[in-house]
Amino acid sequence: MSKTLRIILVATVALVVMLATATVALAQSGHFVGTPTCTDEGTFLECTGKVAGLGGTTFRIDVSASGVADVTCTNPGGQVAPGQSFSFAGAGSTGDQLTPRNGQFRFTVTTDAPTAPPGSCPNPMWTATVTDVQFTDATLTLFEDSTVSDTITVPVS
Repeated sequence: MSKTLRIILVATVALVVMLATATVALAQSGHFVGTPTCTDEGTFLECTGKVAGLGGTTFRIDVSASGVADVTCTNPGGQVAPGQSFSFAGAGSTGDQLTPRNGQFRFTVTTDAPTAPPGSCPNPMWTATVTDVQFTDATLTLFEDSTVSDTITVPVS
């Protein structure tokens, strides 16, 4: 193979790779608009905001947040006493959504509420109830066609 033919072949392969990479980058351009708001709603977290630049077929928004959950224990006689607090990692998702024509979407996503783990109360006859979770920061992740497009961490109010 001549040197000129090899150079043309290498240049062609490089151009094809560059064009393929550029197409993928353009398809995954979704992003959060401004800073979403995440509010502590007691035992769960609710985040609202807007995403734009969606270009994939589907998208979803996941939220994760950690905190400390407070537990109360109720004995068989109805008396209530404090239980053992525990660390909690909450998560939630919008689930897969079809991408809107205009590429924008206003969202609300919440974390699941925790349940008290075994041993939160003095004995198994008592009923454990999670009464509150003190969340700190929340991380929101935007996926387009199962690929991460944007991630943002916001304080919880």
